[in-house]
Amino acid sequence: MRRTRVYLAAAFAAALSAALLGGGTAAAGRFPAELRLPDGFRPEGIAIGTRPVAYFGSLADGRIHQVDLRTGAGRQLSAPAGGPSAGLAVDPARHRLFVAGGTSGEVRVIDTRDGALLANYPVAASGSYVNDVVIAGDAVWLTDSFQPRLYKLSLGPGGELPSALETVTLGGQWQNLPDSFNANGIATTPDGRALLVGHSAAGALFRVDPGTGVASVVDLGGATLPGADGLLRVGRDLYVVEGDGGRVSKVGLRADGAVGLVERALTDHRFDHASTVAAFGDRLYVVNARFSVVPVAGTRYTAVAVPRF
Repeated sequence: MRRTRVYLAAAFAAALSAALLGGGTAAAGRFPAELRLPDGFRPEGIAIGTRPVAYFGSLADGRIHQVDLRTGAGRQLSAPAGGPSAGLAVDPARHRLFVAGGTSGEVRVIDTRDGALLANYPVAASGSYVNDVVIAGDAVWLTDSFQPRLYKLSLGPGGELPSALETVTLGGQWQNLPDSFNANGIATTPDGRALLVGHSAAGALFRVDPGTGVASVVDLGGATLPGADGLLRVGRDLYVVEGDGGRVSKVGLRADGAVGLVERALTDHRFDHASTVAAFGDRLYVVNARFSVVPVAGTRYTAVAVPRF
């Protein structure tokens, strides 16, 4: 297959966004193109469910900020947690938000109605960085960027939360590189039978058997994904935020996730060390983590909308 990379300039992206959003999702076309987050917030993760509401986690203090995509108005959903909040995943049917706790070494579950803490699961070992999260049927999976393992919350009948966290060790072709961020973003394969994990340091994508933890490199035809961070799968399209490349790449996947083709890449002048991405309607919402600046109380943070391509 011939690999095609299309680099879209910001002006073209804006025009395309207006065209795409002016059709069947005309209401979304009036949504703001930039979401302002609290100064000094230090966002990393984003989650969007079935409603036009985005949830953001703070690396600074772990609080969760909620933003209405229609107006850009935001409010604090939950108070500082004593540690960071990194990746997020929302379960809208049960009004729950799963939060990867970064260096705190914990997984938190937040009620999206009132911000109440529903559960807190500590990771068994120290020296971990619980980075990103995906809901996959009857389980919730999380990555650890410093340790070669995944974490699993097995949900009971009706989605009941378990009493403890399970650990699955990564094997096969997986290699943790020293002094680096390794496992980062996580998603499911199109057929739902396996997991996809981005390896930031290697710039690669891995397919992981959830039963054994055996990982194999996804064949991208020689392409790499520098600094692979947040992942978002929509059908057979996998959007990968490349922290080192300042872009979002789209990978067309085979159903089992073992083979993919980097089809396009989107750049935008508003990207500022983007970390992850979520979707609503015909838009992608990209978080500007701004890792390249020294954060202070007045540092400005945003998430920006671009057309889903």
